[in-house]
Amino acid sequence: MNQNLQQAVPFFGVTDIATSVKFYVEGLGFVMTKHWRPEGKLRWCWLEREGVALMLQEFWQDGPHANVPAEKLGVGVSICIICADALALYHEFKARGLAASRPFVGNGMWVTSLTDPDGYRLEFESATDAPEESEYTEA
Repeated sequence: MNQNLQQAVPFFGVTDIATSVKFYVEGLGFVMTKHWRPEGKLRWCWLEREGVALMLQEFWQDGPHANVPAEKLGVGVSICIICADALALYHEFKARGLAASRPFVGNGMWVTSLTDPDGYRLEFESATDAPEESEYTEA
């Protein structure tokens, strides 16, 4: 049987796309592979890293398309990215100056998380046989 569903891609509305792109590209190592630049200004982009993709679109600040939400962004949103080695990503992100959380074991997985500039939570997780609720300690 052919599979119809192919990919789920988070689509984040952001307040400052330049700041968000810097976080995702320079901080998390994503690459911008698609973009939309009406009148020369970046408004939307597709970012990828190792088969994981996400989209960013800046809210319109003014004019007929103004759509900046009054609510705080990111509340209740967590994107779990399953990876081969969350501990390696933790070290990579820390080396790039990001505030990655200390890894811990939850549900049989190492978990390290970050919050992007708009409050969206990203969790990087990899399977482990370490005891539940263990915390990573650097040697």
